[in-house]
Amino acid sequence: MQRQAIPATIEQVKGNLFLFFRRILEMEKPLVLCTEVQKAYTEFAPCLEQPCAKMEVLIGSIQEVIVYAPQLYCALRVDIGKWLYVAFDLDSLQYTVVRKSVFLSFKEQLVGRAARGEWRLRLDVEPFNQDFPKVQDARDIGNGIEYLNRHLIDFFADRESELEHLLEFLTLHRYNGMPLMVSPRIKDVAALRQSVEQALEKLRQWEPQTLYDDIAHELQALGFERGWGRSVERIRTTMGLLQDILRKPDSPATIEHFLSQVPMIFRVLIVSPHGFFGQSKVLGYPDTGGQVVYILDQVRALEARMRANVHEQGIDIEPEIVVLTRLIPEAQGTTCDQREEQIWGTHNARILRVPFRDDHGEVIPHWISRFHIWPHLERFAFDAITEIRGAMGGRPDLIIGNYSDGNLVATLISQTLKVTQCTIAHALEKSKYLYSDLYWEDNEEDYHFSIQYTADLIGMNSADFIISSTYQEIAGSPTGIGQYESYKTFTLPGLYQVVNGIDVYDTKFNIISPGANEEVFFPYTRSERRLHALHPEIEALICGEPDSVSRGRLLDPAKPIIFSIARLDRVKNLTGLARWFAASDEMRQHANLVLIAGHVDKANSRDEEERAQIDIMHGIFDQYALDGSARWLGIQLEKQMTGELYRYIADGRGIFVQPALFEAFGLTVIEAMTTGLPVFATTFGGPLEIIRHGESGFHIDPTDDEASTAVIVDFLRESARNPASWDAISRSAIARVEEKYNWPHYVERLMTLAKVYGFWKHMTKKDREEIRRYIEMFYGLMYRPLVQRFMTGPGQQ
Repeated sequence: MQRQAIPATIEQVKGNLFLFFRRILEMEKPLVLCTEVQKAYTEFAPCLEQPCAKMEVLIGSIQEVIVYAPQLYCALRVDIGKWLYVAFDLDSLQYTVVRKSVFLSFKEQLVGRAARGEWRLRLDVEPFNQDFPKVQDARDIGNGIEYLNRHLIDFFADRESELEHLLEFLTLHRYNGMPLMVSPRIKDVAALRQSVEQALEKLRQWEPQTLYDDIAHELQALGFERGWGRSVERIRTTMGLLQDILRKPDSPATIEHFLSQVPMIFRVLIVSPHGFFGQSKVLGYPDTGGQVVYILDQVRALEARMRANVHEQGIDIEPEIVVLTRLIPEAQGTTCDQREEQIWGTHNARILRVPFRDDHGEVIPHWISRFHIWPHLERFAFDAITEIRGAMGGRPDLIIGNYSDGNLVATLISQTLKVTQCTIAHALEKSKYLYSDLYWEDNEEDYHFSIQYTADLIGMNSADFIISSTYQEIAGSPTGIGQYESYKTFTLPGLYQVVNGIDVYDTKFNIISPGANEEVFFPYTRSERRLHALHPEIEALICGEPDSVSRGRLLDPAKPIIFSIARLDRVKNLTGLARWFAASDEMRQHANLVLIAGHVDKANSRDEEERAQIDIMHGIFDQYALDGSARWLGIQLEKQMTGELYRYIADGRGIFVQPALFEAFGLTVIEAMTTGLPVFATTFGGPLEIIRHGESGFHIDPTDDEASTAVIVDFLRESARNPASWDAISRSAIARVEEKYNWPHYVERLMTLAKVYGFWKHMTKKDREEIRRYIEMFYGLMYRPLVQRFMTGPGQQ
């Protein structure tokens, strides 16, 4: 439904609409959610003389209703990322479209924090982005680079002066003082055109395999340095693309292809401060999970691509990647107390750890939850800058931030060093906790959402480009709001309103899905690669007796295994899976349950949320007498062991269940599917796109215990009756991952994005200065005071 069509639709269904709203009023709830609106309409619809499609669509667009009898204030999502706010008066039977700020002000009254007539801070970044390109069709959200390339065509086609910026850009490239691409002797665009034509003419005279070194003196005489290619064939291609641009290109692909060939990225900084960041014995520690695996796999693939690039470009240098994280002196048996650590499987990539310090400059020795690290990040960022310069011998060419904290640190470093910044959210907590913005004060001591959401807004709007793993992460679906979309308009009552926080149609959004480490995660059918030597240890883990790090034993180990592995927190919902299994006699008849999660003894955990989940899990084991059919392991596995464990469970015709209440992407889903395990995963988040329901796995609704149990039981029953059905899902899961989720494609796109957006940053540096100053002001006016209040309040850590 188009925004402009809403008033006309309301007029057409006005009578029935106001009758329906009286049903809403009778609910006597101040805030009615979209699911409640839908349920109420289902009950109301039979009262209509005949079905009304337009009214159904209108009701379906309502995301929430604020009730101040006799008035209702409705938030309507008329399309993905496009909203309208309408006030209805049930006494006068009138309605009016209201401003976002008006709607938010009424919403604040729900928590008694409205400030009528008082000044409040409102964040609105839209005026700074009006002149920049936007995606036009919701289906193209997440393909920002394509729209950016089209915009660049217009730049070069219409303005000769913009080609001067291109020349300047090509002249700037150096590595440790070594000139690359274009030397300063080429003074203007006319000279560049002439030199390119002359160079191409000479290149036609040499064999394609001729190396740059053999013709360097002739190309340098024309103003061209290293970087165009190692061989004549590659140099011809790169210069031919530049010639097309100088002649006014007719294809966006030409600009992207040319910029992807330019040597720009030699040093990459990846930022991930929270948790225990290491290569072994860390998974399962609080705040330590898929993000660590993601980054390490990303580093290995990225370095391989960077090394291939510089070789193809004819530059004999060693690319460098540094992962910046926190040094934790009380490392609990991990390597997190080591300042530097070489990353396995790489030539020149390492972890650099910098400690948090208190106000007196003393190193903070212990782990701190990701919800409580905010007061330490600014100092950490600026301490790290000195360390980074020393470790890298200069500034990085690209900074990649991870999660809310890493993106804030990346912003501070990027703006100080003037480096292209990439943001990867991994997960936005705002999507996990219902109305955590509106009721932020209720959760402030435990979670400090006010600071985190402020940091998210700063990181999103400072980034040059944003990588998302899935479409729904950005924009959701026709019936569900995306993670990033939830930051468009909201309020933190008593603090500030967000009128326009982020626009999902922004061209900075790009979708690139990661993969699983192919050396570790491969199909169970590839017996020649299997790690059979690990099987006795795996059997001992699964079939062993209870001990200090495990509970339960399997009395009938021949049954297929329902398996899951994750952090033990509320959102991962492993206690929910245990409850489904416990409450279903048929599920217990067909299978055993094996969980690897957190600690079994809560005395070993320092995370309050995990401790609460440990109590719940023990309660389920006790209540349903699970100790003979379920096994809970509070251990950490090496990646090779994890990969072989997946395959071992597949040997026994088991399944993998990922029951999270929300999952931004779902790396364990990819890992399990790669090995051939049939996967059942949450419908809330990335798995909705990863899995094709009924073909390469199954979607489950973690909020519907009965339905989720039924999906799992139906498959177990069918697999027992017809083993071919298990095989079919297994094969399709493997094929799905091989088709779409792999690291070589990911890093190829990442490098191209970094170069295109780096060029865009250069082209628009003066225009973007305004929004940078605006975000700096927001940082000073809001983020710092919130951190200061945290440090002096009861939640101080």
